[in-house]
Amino acid sequence: MSACTTCGACCASFRVDFAVQELDDRGGSVPAGLADEVTSTICRMRGTDHLPSRCAALTGQIGRNVACGIYEWRPSPCREFSEGEAACDKARARHGLPPWNAQSA
Repeated sequence: MSACTTCGACCASFRVDFAVQELDDRGGSVPAGLADEVTSTICRMRGTDHLPSRCAALTGQIGRNVACGIYEWRPSPCREFSEGEAACDKARARHGLPPWNAQSA
């Protein structure tokens, strides 16, 4: 796992939508029990459309010590997200955390 194990802000800031084919009961690897079907082709990680948002697979305290309970099986939007990108800093700001580059320096 990356240095993100102390942050988790992205997991508690954004909706996570992905193709239903990524679900384990449809040939993918994302546990179907942690996703809600939005349409016949799109699913959403449970908890990511709530206010406050928090992915059902996230454990721990934001900004201190977090983990993804399905890290090896996470959906494509999570795999594509990178620490330090603009969306990362936006998520961190939502949780009162400094920008990624400032905290890692």
